[in-house]
Amino acid sequence: MSEYVLEPADPREPDIADLLVTHLAFANEQSPPEHVHALDIDGLSAAGVSFFSLRDGGVLLAVGALREIDSGHGEVKSMHTASAARGRGVGRLVLNHLLEVARRRGYSRVSLETGTMDAFAPARRLYESAGFEVTPPFAPYWDNEYSVCMTLELVTS
Repeated sequence: MSEYVLEPADPREPDIADLLVTHLAFANEQSPPEHVHALDIDGLSAAGVSFFSLRDGGVLLAVGALREIDSGHGEVKSMHTASAARGRGVGRLVLNHLLEVARRRGYSRVSLETGTMDAFAPARRLYESAGFEVTPPFAPYWDNEYSVCMTLELVTS
């Protein structure tokens, strides 16, 4: 039985840093450098960014971050699932957690940028299944063939 622990984390932890190196390498393999918008460790450690890890028995399975754009708008950053953990629903757990954090903060919407290439299709399907819709680019992104921006309007009670 899995005992998932999803909690705030430090992107500088060695196993997390290794997964983030993999994440950045993947992004750089798929997109020209000027179209890679993944945050590095310093970016994920910056003020306004909340970073989380998901572990099972201490083994790192996935990471994700929520960056505050403004008081009502957050951005999903650096979602990545370790290759050995794919297909187990851990990416959805991390995304749902980020959306819950956004709701608790009072955000009215959450946006993201991801790639248009086939390698990003699983990520796009995950976001679409959570209700994200393709939207025009938001700052700092721009129209280009390598990126797609998506937004989810959050229902407030």
